[in-house]
Amino acid sequence: MSISFELKNDTFSLNKLNLPSRYFYFQEPENYVKLLSIGEGIFPKDKIKTRINLSNSNLVLTTESATKVYASKKEFGINSINITLQNSNLEVLNDELILFKDSKLLQFLNIKSDESSTFFYSDILTQGRSYEHFDFQDLIVRNKFLIENSLEYYENFEVKGEELKNYIKRHDEANYIYLKCYIKTLDNPQFLSKLHKEGFNSFAYTKSKKMIIGTISSKNMDEIKVFQKKIWSLYRENLQKPQFSLGKQ
Repeated sequence: MSISFELKNDTFSLNKLNLPSRYFYFQEPENYVKLLSIGEGIFPKDKIKTRINLSNSNLVLTTESATKVYASKKEFGINSINITLQNSNLEVLNDELILFKDSKLLQFLNIKSDESSTFFYSDILTQGRSYEHFDFQDLIVRNKFLIENSLEYYENFEVKGEELKNYIKRHDEANYIYLKCYIKTLDNPQFLSKLHKEGFNSFAYTKSKKMIIGTISSKNMDEIKVFQKKIWSLYRENLQKPQFSLGKQ
């Protein structure tokens, strides 16, 4: 299951599409793609591959709905995302990731960007279905960000649901939904200052200050979505772009 597409000078081109991967492409008021799957979600042995290349282009990207990962006795479901940016801007707002009881997921995210490109990438992790509480087996994440072919940030972690559940219990933590944002602007100091003024104090620079990363937690999905939209709105404001509707309630 895979999809590969590119935009050159804001012209969309589909390079590869294997069902059940699907997409909707909208050109107005700017390039906008919704990714979706015909199937129920990610099952054991599934290998979902997404490849996006942007050159002199702008794209808003989102998912049609939450990503569900189903139970596995042994094998991982694999979600691999590769993005290349050249003098472009990318804005990604993923819906929540729902790891079902006994599920196993391996996620790869690779973003390669030049100095002139900008991006906003966001992920949401939940506790699972409403009647589950971090009952998944394994979550392995390998997120790599290269700027001008130099490694700026590498997020490499493995966590078991039981470990996360125990951590939350030990710290008496009521918040169990997590929003993670990865941001690159053309003026990171100015944008980080704006985030802090708006109360988003958990955001900080990466190694060479070429990116900004931050995590926000809440016990309420609606509140997390409000935070996601607010930070994204600040990002678009920084690019002098108007508000954009994803067409979701």
